[in-house]
Amino acid sequence: MSCCAPCSAGAIKQLADDGADFIVLFYNPNISPESEYQKRLIEQIKLCESLDVKYVIGEYDHDKWLSCVCGLEDEPERGRRCAECFKMRIAWGVDRAREHGYNTLATVFGISKWKDQKQIDEAGAQICANAIQYIPVNWDESMRIDENKKYDFYRQKYCGCEFSMPKK
Repeated sequence: MSCCAPCSAGAIKQLADDGADFIVLFYNPNISPESEYQKRLIEQIKLCESLDVKYVIGEYDHDKWLSCVCGLEDEPERGRRCAECFKMRIAWGVDRAREHGYNTLATVFGISKWKDQKQIDEAGAQICANAIQYIPVNWDESMRIDENKKYDFYRQKYCGCEFSMPKK
């Protein structure tokens, strides 16, 4: 699962270079405003198409995401709001993976400096249990950096949701 092209570039390149059979799942109803979501989506599609990689784009339903995190708006980054957000998005990913014939799921959500890989792995293991295998992966950081230089992706200054936006 991918949150954005800058975070996923190295992982996607690594999997493509290894000849892996995979599909990139982009489901990010947490991103706000919608204009920010569109920027990240365009960059993700650009990356996948340049590497000839299959991808699936989930519906942008920010209201559904807001319902998921209702009551957790004041949680700090890496708090309970983030855990619920990961669970929601990973559950969608499990359904899409199974729908497309895959039995494993990995994510790049933890690459972001704003996130906690342990928290993501816990959410992944919990949601994937009894459905498909969750693979906690430590992606090649140097490959991510190289791919970001190559593509010169749009880069954001916050995780994505309005509650993580920098205060002006």
